Amino acid sequence: MVSEGHTVGNHTFTHPDMSKISSEEGFSEELGKLEELYEQTTGEKMKKFYRPPQGKYSEDNLKMAQQMGYTTVFWSLAYVDWYNDNQPTQQEAMDKLIPRIHNGAIVLLHSTSKTNSEILDSLLTKWEEMGYTFGEISELV
Repeated sequence: MVSEGHTVGNHTFTHPDMSKISSEEGFSEELGKLEELYEQTTGEKMKKFYRPPQGKYSEDNLKMAQQMGYTTVFWSLAYVDWYNDNQPTQQEAMDKLIPRIHNGAIVLLHSTSKTNSEILDSLLTKWEEMGYTFGEISELV
């Protein structure tokens, strides 16, 4: 992903419900362990973007992320694509995603979704035909 030029953000080390982590130590450990692994794997520092697993957070979490230098980024467009054993059809996915695109959209698509891998090219092509362009998350924040 890094060699292809993607921005890789922090989604935690163990994917917990972050709203249940109230201590700075526990919060810092979740993000810090992934930062360390990323740096060991890529030789680069992780960019300071954070997305809480499942979108679950507390106000204290947001403050702790900010204190660690992170910008917390949520999504504005998603559909249920995360159940590997219950994937939507390609048509269901397109019917949900195409009409819901909007300026500044941050789209949540899971890489483990077979449907997403099948529709991604067609989906992006359709959105381009509708006049949308794609950019880096850093351009939105």
